[in-house]
Amino acid sequence: MFVPKLYVYTFLGEFVLLYPVYTLLFTDSGLSVAETSSLFVIWSVTGMVLEVPSGAWADAVSRRLLLCLGPLLAGTGFALWVLFPSYWAFALGFVLWGAEGALVSGAFEALAYEELDRRGLRSRYAVIMGRAHSIGIVAAASAIALATPVFALGGYPAVGAASVLSCLLCAATALTLPERRTPSTDSDGGYLAILRAGVAEARTDRNVLQALVLISVVTAIWGALEEYVPFLAAETGVPKTAVPLLVLAVWVGASAGGLLSGPAQRLAERPFALVLALAAPAMAAGALVRHPAGFLLVALSFGAFQMAGVVADARLQERVTGAQRATVTSVAGLGTNVVTLAVYTAYGAGSPFLSHGTTFALLVLPYLVIALWLARERVAPM
Repeated sequence: MFVPKLYVYTFLGEFVLLYPVYTLLFTDSGLSVAETSSLFVIWSVTGMVLEVPSGAWADAVSRRLLLCLGPLLAGTGFALWVLFPSYWAFALGFVLWGAEGALVSGAFEALAYEELDRRGLRSRYAVIMGRAHSIGIVAAASAIALATPVFALGGYPAVGAASVLSCLLCAATALTLPERRTPSTDSDGGYLAILRAGVAEARTDRNVLQALVLISVVTAIWGALEEYVPFLAAETGVPKTAVPLLVLAVWVGASAGGLLSGPAQRLAERPFALVLALAAPAMAAGALVRHPAGFLLVALSFGAFQMAGVVADARLQERVTGAQRATVTSVAGLGTNVVTLAVYTAYGAGSPFLSHGTTFALLVLPYLVIALWLARERVAPM
């Protein structure tokens, strides 16, 4: 039952009905665009500041504990938004939500990998995590679909209550997850020792560092661009009512990529690099064509990037040798946050001068750099 519990945890963590309407809540509460943007900055900075320290905490104390605390913090933040709709309540909610992301990031992957390893299922990690990512996408899409009728019936209190309930159920699911720490893990020193060891491994182990860079770039760029897909869809000239269909096509592609992560894990370095090298120009072509048919290429590219991100995570877990697994994985989370923020900044800076299609095409160029780097690198087999 361990793997189904991972899937349930992932689904509940993404099944938040407030997702598609919280910006409307901010607007209806009188917030300006600048104030809303400042909330996103608070959210991002909180996650970056707490990412690595929380990973070390997970290694030093309990991964399961952090997986339980995270959704409770997010649920508290969502409740504050609905009960006390004001800028400072929203800001505190984003701090709590950012903390949730930091607590779960690293701890989830570490607990899953070590428990699968204990059960002799380590080789299934990429398959299981790929399915978990796909389930998360399905959960988010389901939340968006359900938010409309629930919001129509009960407004913000209804979608807020449903979101808090999902967080509570997610926390309860975390408590059912097994966590069997080995003696070597428990005796590896205190919090600061684990933090230093994790950062040192991430910085000095060449193979680990390669996987960290790969995760950060591959995951962050397409993850950030996903936020702008509706704008890209609108640029094709389709009616507004058809925009969600094009967005759905991209989500289907990303979900399929997660499901293909298992077979992709067996790819050698150069074929893996070739996938990225082909996906990047496909994304650019699909974005530049300004036609709904181009979204087939965009969806395929998103699937390839999703698959590559899951495989990179699996390879990182295989390369971590110490007890500080969650700490090292959290370094990848920090890198992802930094690159994501850079993509948001670049997109915003270019938006007054470039079309969405052109911006998409330019921002996938780093994938070609990563592909070339991977093809040239000589590392231990992944």
